[in-house]
Amino acid sequence: MRFPGKLNDPLTRRRFLQSTALLGVATTLTGRPVHAATPADEWTTFRNGPQLLGITTSTLPEKLELLWEVPTPDGVVSTPVIRDGRVYVGTLVGYLLCLDLATGKEVWRYRSIESKDEKEFASGFAAPIGIAGDKVFAGDDQGMFHVVDAATGKKAWSLETDSEIVGGPTFLDDRVLFGSHDGKLYCLKQADGTNVWTFETQGPVNATPTLAGPYTFITGCDKPIMRVVDTATGKQHAEVPLNELLIASASVVDDILYFGTDAGSVIALDWKNQKRLWTYAVPNREQQIHSSPAISGNTLVIGSRDKHLHAIDRTTGKGLWTFATRAKIDGSPVIVGDRVYFGSADKFVYGVSLKDGKQVWKQSVSQSVAGSPAVASNRLVIGTETNSGRILCFGAK
Repeated sequence: MRFPGKLNDPLTRRRFLQSTALLGVATTLTGRPVHAATPADEWTTFRNGPQLLGITTSTLPEKLELLWEVPTPDGVVSTPVIRDGRVYVGTLVGYLLCLDLATGKEVWRYRSIESKDEKEFASGFAAPIGIAGDKVFAGDDQGMFHVVDAATGKKAWSLETDSEIVGGPTFLDDRVLFGSHDGKLYCLKQADGTNVWTFETQGPVNATPTLAGPYTFITGCDKPIMRVVDTATGKQHAEVPLNELLIASASVVDDILYFGTDAGSVIALDWKNQKRLWTYAVPNREQQIHSSPAISGNTLVIGSRDKHLHAIDRTTGKGLWTFATRAKIDGSPVIVGDRVYFGSADKFVYGVSLKDGKQVWKQSVSQSVAGSPAVASNRLVIGTETNSGRILCFGAK
């Protein structure tokens, strides 16, 4: 365990813009208590709430069974969203799908391009999607931000950025925030896409922004710092120096920011005082962390490319337990009551005890899992990423 204090040491730059479809580096922080999760029948953003805690008030049966599956060419690395008995999923083949949550039956599909020619290349939806009001929001891997009517699948409006979008949207009052690899963080009106402000990040944004107060925090690739941006004005408020580069989205509780890094460590950062509280790392097993944390009470869980799920005491930084899989864990875990659910590139989806990490459920899906689950209405929905991928829904029969 390392406790380095102020974060102003030199850093050797590392290459970190690999496999960024599931990553995040823009975060908004607050000193409020842990944010209440959305209703049990909803999962509306990447991590189901503005603090990116990865928790739900829904329950799941002790024994999950496959209820339905939907095939999709090229697979899914995005995180689905669930609301009003429907599940919305972005696919790498370029379709945004709306499915009936109970049956998996298709309600509508929206394509990232207007052409109906299936042989014509369509930009894929690798980024997490979001739903707010009567609209679904999704960025594609060619830089177009699409907004679609949730009921009909008809296009409402769109905005073209200058590079791919790999982070999901976050909603603040009547606005939507998202970042692009064009080095900008956008704040737009949800209704029609009117620009409220645009912030120059000086580097690609791989983020799903976390909103829980007046600031959003951006890490670009120009140097290892966080830029603190006022969400009301889009102006920079401050800078926080770092020692490592963030790869995945951060979670926040009580003014403390928790995140994994390109160096394979997990950090707790008091951003207001620019002080690192603790650093967690496993010696000789430092692999990049592309997973975002899930936090319940004082327990933080996060996946790693070291093939393990790690549980950490978020108050002390001490490891509580680890759970080994046979391949990397790039997706982000979800906490459902006293259990944790996640997928691995070893072609399994797992459920483990939050208390001690013991396995309580394991399901072969025969394909690598890089995305994160969505849990609502007593169902878990997740995608697989191969060229013959599937959207899978688990629950009780």
